[in-house]
Amino acid sequence: MSSTTTTTSNVTTTTRDNNWLLPVITLIGTAVAIGVAFLGSGAIGGTPINQAAGGALTADSTPLAPGGPAFRIWTVIYLGLIGYAFWQLTKTARASDRQHALRPWAVASLLLNAAWIWMVQLGSLIASVVVIVVLLAVLIRIMFILGRPRTGGIVEQVLTDGAFGLYFGWVLVATFANTWAWLSDAGLEILLEVPLGVTGIIVAAVVAVLAAILDGGRIAPALATAWGLAWIAIARTEGQFESQALVWTAGIAAAVVLLSPAVGRLRRR
Repeated sequence: MSSTTTTTSNVTTTTRDNNWLLPVITLIGTAVAIGVAFLGSGAIGGTPINQAAGGALTADSTPLAPGGPAFRIWTVIYLGLIGYAFWQLTKTARASDRQHALRPWAVASLLLNAAWIWMVQLGSLIASVVVIVVLLAVLIRIMFILGRPRTGGIVEQVLTDGAFGLYFGWVLVATFANTWAWLSDAGLEILLEVPLGVTGIIVAAVVAVLAAILDGGRIAPALATAWGLAWIAIARTEGQFESQALVWTAGIAAAVVLLSPAVGRLRRR
């Protein structure tokens, strides 16, 4: 029985090692999705994403809107995902059960990100919320998949765990910001008050802390979420929603989230 199982496992590994179809589809899907997202962002012409949908997603649109420079994290995320798309073509990645399970979810996440950008450009905030919630669910699934053993060493850790961890951590913050923007734009102006802004920040931080504890203390998601929360704090030092309460809440929340992976690692041990 043991010999049969070993033989079957070796055949499966060899088959995946020689199978280029899914890795190539993943590379093409990643390139197309990032290209479509880049075009939709307004980076090379057209309406910048923060000015689309009537400016509902500007840095001063709601109490949960991060400052403009916060979005520079996308440069790091995209570079990491591009690196992942090429690395997953390697022999080590093609033979990995972890990477085999990840590929379709990775492409789905990037296509959803591109879809979110175009929903905003079309001015449909409610559609953008639906898309980003589905995107967050896909990234949560990816985090579970990344709980499997790595076979690619530090390269896999950086290009897979690091890139998708930052991706998940940022989208977590963006989901709350996007939802606040939609509801306030729809007329629920109570969300623009400081108390509910404080509540939204706390809930986002609690979700991030729970994620860090449950996933064993990965640092990348916490870094991205803390980055977003810190820029919410900075944005609340001036403008329409200037508030010391929001500044302190977001700042403390960022620090707590940043420290939460330590708790996750202790729990894992």
